Amino acid sequence: MHIPDGYLSPETCIVMYGAAAPFWYQASRRVKQALSGRAGPLIAVFAALSFTIQMFNIPVPLGTSAHAVGGTLMAIVLGPWAAIVGVSVAVIIQAVFFGDGGITAIGANAFNMAVALPLSGYAVYALLSRGAAPSSRRRIVAAAVGGYVGINIAGLLVALELGLQPVFWSAGGRALYNPYGLAATIPAMAITHLTIAGFAEAALTALALSYLLRAHPALLIAPLRARPTAGAGHAVGRGRWAVLAILTALVLLAPLGLLAPGGAAFEWGAKDLAGLVGYVPAGLAGLGALWQLAPLPGYQLPGLSGAASVLERAPGYILSAAVGVSLIFTLAFAARIALSRRGPRPASGPRGG
Repeated sequence: MHIPDGYLSPETCIVMYGAAAPFWYQASRRVKQALSGRAGPLIAVFAALSFTIQMFNIPVPLGTSAHAVGGTLMAIVLGPWAAIVGVSVAVIIQAVFFGDGGITAIGANAFNMAVALPLSGYAVYALLSRGAAPSSRRRIVAAAVGGYVGINIAGLLVALELGLQPVFWSAGGRALYNPYGLAATIPAMAITHLTIAGFAEAALTALALSYLLRAHPALLIAPLRARPTAGAGHAVGRGRWAVLAILTALVLLAPLGLLAPGGAAFEWGAKDLAGLVGYVPAGLAGLGALWQLAPLPGYQLPGLSGAASVLERAPGYILSAAVGVSLIFTLAFAARIALSRRGPRPASGPRGG
């Protein structure tokens, strides 16, 4: 689902940055107080969970792989605006430090996975769980359906963005960027997400919410309150440590994601595309090599061939997961320091006073 550099035209990339920008602005305003308060660490923890979850690749029928995102889960626990911030941070770190998704396509990838996915997933959850008791099974079912719908909406947007490229940007009968039209991209993304990825996201969201409702319900009702209720801070703290323990386990188990054969659809390199369609699109060849400074490209140590065995690649994968999680916590810590130094704004007087 991570669109690489060169698959989208510069015009499409600009449009997608423009589409994501209003949501980034509004989300940053909405979660500013939460970042400086006791919900800040939770936003970092769930952003790190989303980052790590995406490293667990799952094989799909087309010989490629897919992954869950965790955006709907974060939206349910901390709210959709926090999910936009958290998943966007994960997407940006993936692109810059690991070459997973293009620099030019950050706007598109963030809009698909960090905006459309959590907002649509949360909307479905809110609709289906309306009036349900906090511990009701209907909330679990609603979370599963929300997760399933959210990731399929994101997959459909990816298919549309990619499939429109050869329609508008071709020369001499050859596509300049992604060479596959809507007739190929929509079925491919539909098969991937309506089957494997959709059910993976649904299971992740339902199981995680079920655990939190049973073991740490305060995480769902206390973190974003302006005034904590008695005992809520301790309950949130216990829940935060539990989620951190789960995150640590996921980091250590991350190499399981290497067992899935094949890469994700429409994330092929120039050489792979040449073998598939018989040529390398000119625009893709130019933009595809734009970012070569990722410290751990492909979540591996530099120079380690993709043909290496899973055991040989496992240490680099664990290191990449640990680095990604550390970067997310570092950014959250820096944001808390910056916000605490600014301090609360003084109340403004009456207009014209």
